[in-house]
Amino acid sequence: MKKTKLMACTDSNTIKANGEFENYGIKMVTIFLLMMFTFTASAQKSKVMDAFFKYGIDSSILNLEKTKRPDNYAFNFKQTIITSASEVVTIAEFDPGNSKAGCWTVISIDGKAPSKSAINTFRKNQNKPSPIFQIDDASYKIEKETADQLVVSYKLDPSKITKDNGFIKDCRFYMVINLKSKKLDQIQTLNEKPVKVTILTADKFDLVVKYKWDDQAKQYLPVNEKLHMEAKFIGQATNIETITEYSNYIKK
Repeated sequence: MKKTKLMACTDSNTIKANGEFENYGIKMVTIFLLMMFTFTASAQKSKVMDAFFKYGIDSSILNLEKTKRPDNYAFNFKQTIITSASEVVTIAEFDPGNSKAGCWTVISIDGKAPSKSAINTFRKNQNKPSPIFQIDDASYKIEKETADQLVVSYKLDPSKITKDNGFIKDCRFYMVINLKSKKLDQIQTLNEKPVKVTILTADKFDLVVKYKWDDQAKQYLPVNEKLHMEAKFIGQATNIETITEYSNYIKK
């Protein structure tokens, strides 16, 4: 009887020890994978930083706040949306000195005075809060390095992407840096697989944003955005091109 109890106790202790060993093993694997991920992310970003140091490029260029459309400047706005069936041109002005509801003034839509509902729709779309994105350090790549250009690509941290912008997790961003001026020329966003953009399924999503540098404010200002989408809606091909121009920036 004592022998049986001893064996049962021994088996119990063995099972407990095995369980603790398994838990320990899982923890060690988790820590190892985390360390490997951190090392990979650090190594990828390190290559980019080394290139920046080599060419004398300010690393703050990777701060996404530096490249988003500023809300402390007044500017003129022209947007042309082209589809196979129509072309719509909207002329507007933005002035942050006005109230939030009135910071956008819609001057014309297709050369005509806009309706109240058209103004409200435009303002609603433009006044949506800008999402706060963050670059995934493990995704950095140096795509191209010539005498004139350095092209760095990256993806965004998926944990920082909202549901409304979910398609962006399947896009890669290409930052084109002018090695003569040491400044950013443009950022191109390309989808890596078909993406769902609102009600459309886009086989091709190609957005190019060109910038100019405001040396006084130490801020990049977008001057031209060109979006080309080859999409489908209920099985029908729907190609859309949107060209947005910004001009006459005045800091407020």
